[in-house]
Amino acid sequence: MPSDIAPRAGLREWIGLVTLTCPALLIGLDFTVLHLVLPHLAAELNPSSVEMLWIVDIYGFVIAGLLIPMGALGDRIGRRRMLLIGSVLFALASVLTAYANSPEMVIATRALLGLTGATLLPSTLSLITNMFRDDNQRRLAIAVWSTAFSIGNAAGPVVGGAMLEHFWWGSVFLLALPVMLALMVLSPFVVPEYRDAEASGRIDMTSVALLLASLLTIVYGIKEIAKDGLGLVPVAAIVVGLAVGAVFLRRQRKLPDPLLDLVLFTRRAFTVSIGAQMLVLFTLAAFQFFLMQYLQLVLGLSPLTAGLWTLPGMLAGVVGALLGPVFTRKYTPHQVITGGLVVATVGLVGAVWAVQALLPTVVAFVVMNLAINIVWALSYDQILSAAPPERAGTASGAAETGNELGIALGVALSGSLGAAVYHASVADSLPAGLSPEDADAAADTLTGATAVAERVPRELADQVLEVTRDAFTNSMQLTTGVLAVLMAGMALAVGRLLRNRSRDGEPAQDDTATEQPAG
Repeated sequence: MPSDIAPRAGLREWIGLVTLTCPALLIGLDFTVLHLVLPHLAAELNPSSVEMLWIVDIYGFVIAGLLIPMGALGDRIGRRRMLLIGSVLFALASVLTAYANSPEMVIATRALLGLTGATLLPSTLSLITNMFRDDNQRRLAIAVWSTAFSIGNAAGPVVGGAMLEHFWWGSVFLLALPVMLALMVLSPFVVPEYRDAEASGRIDMTSVALLLASLLTIVYGIKEIAKDGLGLVPVAAIVVGLAVGAVFLRRQRKLPDPLLDLVLFTRRAFTVSIGAQMLVLFTLAAFQFFLMQYLQLVLGLSPLTAGLWTLPGMLAGVVGALLGPVFTRKYTPHQVITGGLVVATVGLVGAVWAVQALLPTVVAFVVMNLAINIVWALSYDQILSAAPPERAGTASGAAETGNELGIALGVALSGSLGAAVYHASVADSLPAGLSPEDADAAADTLTGATAVAERVPRELADQVLEVTRDAFTNSMQLTTGVLAVLMAGMALAVGRLLRNRSRDGEPAQDDTATEQPAG
């Protein structure tokens, strides 16, 4: 709806927005705090290495597979109702996780957190879309929501570290209780209900099973490649997942009320914006995967110091999410997204050249993350505004699923490329005098090389660290260069494919031939 005739949100809607940022803040916090908790959890519950991997991965597996079904269910039964049900169950799952007394119980409760978390994000985003019909207000509202998520990410290590100084490992999960309580109390008064009046109310469970099986096997394969490299099992899992996904898509075309309305993907703004979101999160996950290792294992910073050096980049991301709507007052959204992709490319190119020193690397990260969050937040607006109001839950679920896949792919593919470059650089360069076991460990990962350096003579240790740190730096530079090329390609694609968009995101007169109505 054009900005000049759309109803403008009032005080109730803005208070409702603050309420809806609570789940985003909490889930952003949960994404980063778990890695801080793991050493404490492992010391108390003594999980096996396999159990530890499931504790980390099960949340992402479940949430990736259920975002679209939960978004579609919210469209049918009511988005506020779905949000309230999810908040109650998320609080319950958080309490169960906090007081879990075995690795198996932690895995089960983390899976429940993933299931309930999948109800929260699509509900909040789709409600924001319905509450804020004015284009400028909607962009600002989505930017505020995105900022809450970024603040949660940045605050996770600080808040979690402070709590672990005084309480047991499970205490960090109890942070959900006051947040969910506030959401449950305030939402009925400040968040209106929305649902698709034409939907049947029923969810096709066969479609849910197919989508869940497809995404779980694909994400499993990606994560296994990230951990152990290419292998028959993870590649087979991805192939099976893609095949099941093809069956899912075929079924959606035949259903009168599909779980995922494929007509949405015929809308160019919707599809291109999901692609842009996936790529920027792919890039961010990949770069951060290398950055944290670089700061600690190459430059020798402590975990706390390394975290503090990443804080400027995290704060730049918060600023970036809020800057997007400001720029759209003068430029069209696609122009701002294209510009953000170009600036992110510049940041990545700078990181390639700056990787030999701390401060230039941090500056490059600041530039990159500022631009990435401009793109990320504005892409949400383009995705949701391209979908009809009755499909907002499904659209937000599709966007969140793309985000999960982008993050998983970023770590897996960049990690595999970086590992290959590292192995090739180290293979014939390690000093003589290492045992075969130590040589294999040093050639495997920089973490392994650091462990080897701690148990061999000083002179030999210095040589091992010099060779392996140089190799890791080379792998980081090459991978970052590839990311820069991908980012530049996406900037060209967005600039070309969405060049005829008007300021409110609608297609211009000469671009309507490619658009079809969704619904």
